[in-house]
Amino acid sequence: MLSFQNLLESFEKKFQAEIQNIQKTAPVKLYGPIAYSLEVGGKRIRPVLLLHAASLFSSHPETYFPAAAAIELFHNFTLLHDDIMDHAAIRRGVQSVHVKYGENSAILSGDAMSIMSFRLLSQCEPEKLPSVLDLFSTTAIEVCEGQQYDMEFEVKDQVTISEYLEMIRLKTAVLIACSLKTGALLAGADEINCQLLYDFGLSIGIAFQLQDDWLDVYGEMRSFGKKIGGDICENKKTCLLISALEMSDEGDREKLLAWTEKSEFYEQEKIDAVRKIFSGSGAANATKELMKYYHDQGMEKLNQLAIADADKRELRKFASGLLSRVK
Repeated sequence: MLSFQNLLESFEKKFQAEIQNIQKTAPVKLYGPIAYSLEVGGKRIRPVLLLHAASLFSSHPETYFPAAAAIELFHNFTLLHDDIMDHAAIRRGVQSVHVKYGENSAILSGDAMSIMSFRLLSQCEPEKLPSVLDLFSTTAIEVCEGQQYDMEFEVKDQVTISEYLEMIRLKTAVLIACSLKTGALLAGADEINCQLLYDFGLSIGIAFQLQDDWLDVYGEMRSFGKKIGGDICENKKTCLLISALEMSDEGDREKLLAWTEKSEFYEQEKIDAVRKIFSGSGAANATKELMKYYHDQGMEKLNQLAIADADKRELRKFASGLLSRVK
């Protein structure tokens, strides 16, 4: 069985060729931003998970490259639009597409990417296409639902931890789960194993987003690839903020609310002050504990998977790496 690294290298080689073809396609002002967004990299987690899941049940996972590319295109489409909605100027250490090319171009190029992803997915074997398309379409709608909840949270006075977890399940985790289940479906896995991989992906996807939130506050920009403290400046209702509002003493809670209500502030001053409250209240530790809980939930599902224990090694390694990743 190929390792994650082998699958990544194989996928990246083919995907770079795909990017070059996109870059040469007219009109350049539509396809140029797409190529730019894909060229700057990314971890390629979702396509590699799809290929790895396929490799658990097939000796030829490379057959499913179009589906893996479809997942990566769709993921990057969501990032283009997400950066516009979040007013994010930096993505993966470089200018966001909407900053470099303008919002209109970023919206239209993102729309094209979503359509291209369905076109690639349609290359699946005809007998497997209905189930794969049904899963992918459901997932695409759920991602949009998650994004809508995320935007609603911006103007909602109070958000609970359970509401937040449901939002990130939809916005982030379902696409990771879809990647794994799609690979298994394409490779002919039975329904139980397909569902176990999906459930593993859901739990690991939630843990992944919780770590992302934590890194936005405690990471380093050079490693993380995004501006540190962006969520704090935008008053994003992450697990950290929600937990801090619940766990802080009255004085720190008032300070935290005061910072969220300020329209003018020095960014670094606000980041430092809010980060201190996150740490002192126990919200940072609570977020880490919740992340570990979902990691462990995912491992339980993985343990139930009806394949050789040695074949689970790469997924265990991937899941454990979430707890220590810096980017």
